[in-house]
Amino acid sequence: MKNKKIVITGSSGFIGFHVCDILLKQNYQVIGIDNHNNYYDTKLKNQRLKILKKNKNFNFYKFDIKNKKKLKKLITKYKPYIIIHLAAQAGVRYSFINPQKYIDSNITGFTNILEIMKLLNLKNLVYASSSSVYGDCKTLPFKENLELNPLNFYGQTKLLNERIANIYEKNFKIKTIGLRFFTVYGPYGRPDMFIPKIINKIKNKKVIELFNNGNHDRDFTFVTDVAHIVYMIVKNINKKFKNNKINICNSKKISIKKVIKIIEKETNFKVKIKNKPFQMGDMLKTQGSNKLLKKYFKIRKFTEFSEGIKKTLKQDFFNGS
Repeated sequence: MKNKKIVITGSSGFIGFHVCDILLKQNYQVIGIDNHNNYYDTKLKNQRLKILKKNKNFNFYKFDIKNKKKLKKLITKYKPYIIIHLAAQAGVRYSFINPQKYIDSNITGFTNILEIMKLLNLKNLVYASSSSVYGDCKTLPFKENLELNPLNFYGQTKLLNERIANIYEKNFKIKTIGLRFFTVYGPYGRPDMFIPKIINKIKNKKVIELFNNGNHDRDFTFVTDVAHIVYMIVKNINKKFKNNKINICNSKKISIKKVIKIIEKETNFKVKIKNKPFQMGDMLKTQGSNKLLKKYFKIRKFTEFSEGIKKTLKQDFFNGS
């Protein structure tokens, strides 16, 4: 690949930060975009950004991707070989409270990117989808060809992203690869996600609300594994794939109850729990098949959950950040 310029939206986000980091270490020129909204504490976003700015191949622009004029100006300036679109309004429960935020970022912002790519004749888009598109599917593990039935507004916006991407791929020859992320965890994690929540509650000696008595199963994937997978996709972007939606997962489910026990063991702290009923829009079990991932990109090894938790706690608990 002669052109090593990559635009990454959501560059100060959890996954975006780790993807930027691995690509910078591989000498790509990374152009980061993030609006640093206040969905969670912006101090963490600034902390991640500060680390990325140490690399001379990183350029950062702070604005919202729903601003098509600014987005077009930046993409025109750099003409990247690949756009990695990770910016989105996240959160399942918040999507029931403020759906407009999801339309602005997840639909309008996404379409803006594709429209600009069409205009500038740019051909490679890698974008974040979600395991939420599977909804109440009862067949485990989830395979990419299953019927999709999202249970919440967030999942519906991600499914619409996939369908919009298909339209642009078919009609405008833009190659799109949708990444169906399962539960990603690791250092510098998003505070609204379950594992960072537990860590924060232990540190501050507060009670954590446990929905459905912790009887959920999740397919946890360590964030540096995810970043490596995205790097492998970038390396193999010119290959042809029959399926343009791919599960990004470890393919091993673990119960929330067990997660708590492992964290308690590693920290020598007891988690204070308040049991709550099953939440609207939540998925009881998630487990993805990663057969396509392994076939397409020769991914063989994933970080064991116990090892990933140790690395996460080293940074986010014992390091005091």
